[in-house]
Amino acid sequence: MGPNGNEAALRGPAVGRFKGSLAPPNCATTGRLVSAPFSIFPPRSAIQYTRTVLQQLVEQLAHGHALSDEQVTAAVGQLIDERMSTETKADFLTALARKGETTGEIAAFARELRDRSIQPPLDPATRAREVLDVCGTGGDRLGTFNISTTVSIIVASAGVTVAKHGNRAITSQAGSADVLEALGLKIDLEPDEAARSLRDHQFAFFFAPKYHPAFKHIAPARSLCAKRGRRTIFNFLGPLLNPARPSAQLIGVPRAELCEPIARVLQSLGVRRGMVVSGEVSNSATDVTNSTAFLDELSTLGETRIAEFYQDRGFATSVMSPDGFPIQPATLADLAGSDRATNARIVRNLLDGEDRGPKRDAVLLNAAAALFVAGKTKSLVAGWELGAELIDSGKAQAKLKELIAVTVR
Repeated sequence: MGPNGNEAALRGPAVGRFKGSLAPPNCATTGRLVSAPFSIFPPRSAIQYTRTVLQQLVEQLAHGHALSDEQVTAAVGQLIDERMSTETKADFLTALARKGETTGEIAAFARELRDRSIQPPLDPATRAREVLDVCGTGGDRLGTFNISTTVSIIVASAGVTVAKHGNRAITSQAGSADVLEALGLKIDLEPDEAARSLRDHQFAFFFAPKYHPAFKHIAPARSLCAKRGRRTIFNFLGPLLNPARPSAQLIGVPRAELCEPIARVLQSLGVRRGMVVSGEVSNSATDVTNSTAFLDELSTLGETRIAEFYQDRGFATSVMSPDGFPIQPATLADLAGSDRATNARIVRNLLDGEDRGPKRDAVLLNAAAALFVAGKTKSLVAGWELGAELIDSGKAQAKLKELIAVTVR
């Protein structure tokens, strides 16, 4: 081996770990080992060199500095790396949440994770339609039944193409996947099967773990954050990661201040028509006084905060009262759900037209918004009336039976 070979061999450990601090200048050129003072403590440069990207970003976040798009890409790469420790991932997610996620950061995470998802092969004709998703982020912890899942079936019965993205329960007793499965639908369709269902039956369920396999390496860190009592950016990323890339979305969030930033993220992701809502539960509707709670749905129990857009540059925020709709007096307890079997029974009773109480009102109000966002109606009042007609005519019930028959073949 010549001098250059010796130089490379010796410089590797010296420069790579210790920046040459232990190697005299002539060591590299002579190839001779030269004694030098030794310390068991590596210099500061070595510590800097061996820190992970996530650990370096935790320090940046602690100083209140936002992440660039490039840093988000690097962070996602380490979050989905199974070799990275759960504690390191959890520390990063906690630091990001403590700083407060910016609209830019949320959008960058959503783009990066969507790019890593499995894409269903939608045909051009399906893609040319207005494709709608209706879902809540979860996290309101108010124990209501599966309102958005019920709404998605009603809207599909109106001829709207609905790409429902969801998962099993995380913060509730029954998630959309749980209740659809209990109703008799197959929830883990292969991408080509889901694409055909969307094309031929105006409805498909996109089971999140099926399309985001890398998430299994993030789940332990999310669980650790939950045990620490910390939320993470993933608490509201779910609705932004639909692999079908819907052109219209109705999203519910559990805090009113999230409406505008999440709506702006939706707009930046290329969604054409979007509405983000958070529905207040008035004190009179709960057993708790001097406390304001919010549903990740439009509320029949109080005012709803709304952020919406229906064109590239348009954007509006507002507060809507339920007083303009024929809503029965109700409390939060009237909207309560339970386990998957109970919630499936609630959904059947609503779609069959048997339940005409406060749960129906909640479904009709949210269906009104979904039909409006999809461009099926010109107003929420018209959407309410169409939703009632779809139930009372039997079309909503027939759609459920059709979807069950198709997915069990």
